[in-house]
Amino acid sequence: MFYVQRDAQGQLIRVEAAAYAEATETLPADNHEIQAWYANEAVENSLRQLKQSDFEMIRVLDDLIQVLTQKGVIRVTDLPPAAQAKLMDRTQAREALGGLSQLIDEEEGGLI
Repeated sequence: MFYVQRDAQGQLIRVEAAAYAEATETLPADNHEIQAWYANEAVENSLRQLKQSDFEMIRVLDDLIQVLTQKGVIRVTDLPPAAQAKLMDRTQAREALGGLSQLIDEEEGGLI
């Protein structure tokens, strides 16, 4: 059994397995609204994780491009103009914040 709270339109706004003061009714686990609630929550969690992963991968790619250009493996001019512009914008933003060293998470221990 799940304890639920609804908004003025009758939509679920909170679902808990344990009773809470604002709960207005209970619904069984096999209720379609309960199943939809948890399906949506799972999708939202997955999207949040993917978004966080995207941010982390952007940083990895940024660092990788920096290393490859510093070692002479590629030149920034080898990249398409739109990529060059984005890299320049990121480089300028990072420099404005004090360079790479202050942005690297202490736990990471440095570049990739």
